[in-house]
Amino acid sequence: MKFSPAAISAGTLVLAAVLTGCTPVADVDAAPDAANPDCAAVMVAVPDDLAGSKQRETSSQGTAAWGSPSEIIMRCGVPVPGPTTDACATVNGVDWVLREDGSFWTATTYGRDPAVEVLFDTDKVASSTVLVELQNAVSRVDQTRECLSTKDVELPG
Repeated sequence: MKFSPAAISAGTLVLAAVLTGCTPVADVDAAPDAANPDCAAVMVAVPDDLAGSKQRETSSQGTAAWGSPSEIIMRCGVPVPGPTTDACATVNGVDWVLREDGSFWTATTYGRDPAVEVLFDTDKVASSTVLVELQNAVSRVDQTRECLSTKDVELPG
């Protein structure tokens, strides 16, 4: 019996889909410092389920994704944010710099090196749930600075 290359390729794709649980690999670009050893500690502690979504395989080191299609994307090793006027919130002892673009949010850990970035759609997942459930993983990186409010800063008089 002879198989055509097209039949073999199609069969290989079907087998690959079955072996990966029918969820394609999420194509996520690695952050510049993804190879930082502290990112490895973060990545082994990420939850299998996040805000009701299942984790799926990603294409790059130091990344994670949940949902199909991806509802939440996480990258470890992004540039560490410096002082900012962006909103900063403390959730379960982790400081996050928050940026909104419509219903899409980017939350980046503040005061931790390497920094962890999480992108998610608040129409699909609750920001409070995502940030609370990632606390165990991101707290593997020591905090060296914290968010301050304008009330915490002395202004020149």
